[in-house]
Amino acid sequence: MMKVIQHTAETLHTALVSNSHDLAQVYSKYTQAERRLLEEGFRSGQPGSLFPPITVHSDSDWIAAHPEEPQDFESFYRDPYRRTPDAHHNTIYIQTIGSFGEVGALTDQYVEWLRDYCQAFFYGLSVKLLPAVPVSETGCSFRVNSNSHNLQIRTGDLLRFLANKKPKDAFCIVGITMIDLYPEDSWNFVFGQASLSMGMGVFSFARYDDNFYSRSYAGRLKKRLQPRQGDYSVFEGYYTPPITSTLLLRSCKTMTHEIGHMFGIRHCQWLNCIMQGSNHLEESDRRPLDFCPICLHKIHVSVGFKIAQRYKALLQWMEEGQSGTSGPVKASASHPATHFPKPTQAFHTSKLWLRRCLDILEKEEL
Repeated sequence: MMKVIQHTAETLHTALVSNSHDLAQVYSKYTQAERRLLEEGFRSGQPGSLFPPITVHSDSDWIAAHPEEPQDFESFYRDPYRRTPDAHHNTIYIQTIGSFGEVGALTDQYVEWLRDYCQAFFYGLSVKLLPAVPVSETGCSFRVNSNSHNLQIRTGDLLRFLANKKPKDAFCIVGITMIDLYPEDSWNFVFGQASLSMGMGVFSFARYDDNFYSRSYAGRLKKRLQPRQGDYSVFEGYYTPPITSTLLLRSCKTMTHEIGHMFGIRHCQWLNCIMQGSNHLEESDRRPLDFCPICLHKIHVSVGFKIAQRYKALLQWMEEGQSGTSGPVKASASHPATHFPKPTQAFHTSKLWLRRCLDILEKEEL
């Protein structure tokens, strides 16, 4: 079953601007060019529209499986529990947990790419990396998954660890890992888990490895291991996925989606958007890399930036230090281990989309 969720222009207008006078005032602060871009959303479904409608492909997709109340701009704005950065809490911290690839320098580079991407995406906020920690330092429980025979670490323990590590000036702290996660014994796995009220979350990129679901997946433990709790030696030299363009794209997408929740933005049900929920990898891959106009309005009121400057920063990230290859990035004689070309081929569609958005914003400014 394929179902297109098509809202009327009027419904989308109300969701974006609201019928309330004070929120119409908030909206009126945008420049004419910015309003023209945001109102492109009302053309959703028309040929060449920048913001297509959401397409539900099957009953296992998020919207079909998890009915939620749609969150328009007004209900976001008036939510008493949403958190907004302020002068004393304006930094996003990223904490890597466990090994992130075989090559130390490439690992550092990869996490630096994620940090830079986040910095452009949440334009105006500061994004900092905390020193990486081994799994043993978190003191978390772990297990071998009985289906996939790979190692998994427990999210609740990791969140407790992050709560203790959270710096005073943090708006939020996010833990990222290449090791699979589980929230409790009865669950098979989870991509990530967050505590929005405490401004923290942890996410794994393990299942973004293209071979994760195949029998030849290198992270499957060959012998039936029953590791003892507290013996973290099993994580030494444990497999991590090769850093490819697709892995980088998926990692950027997950991280920004989850941090978006930290601002109080719920799953988007208006237009094709990074904030749509996803139940499985195929659905996650269909999501675009950026916000629809309604969610962009939500993040804009929380952070404050010029939309064109934010898009330019994202475009610059995609265009600088690129590689022309699509395979895993490896150190070589021509590329010493200190600098690796950024594998951005998977970002090509987003790059074209950003340029179209900037055309609208810059044409009006002339």
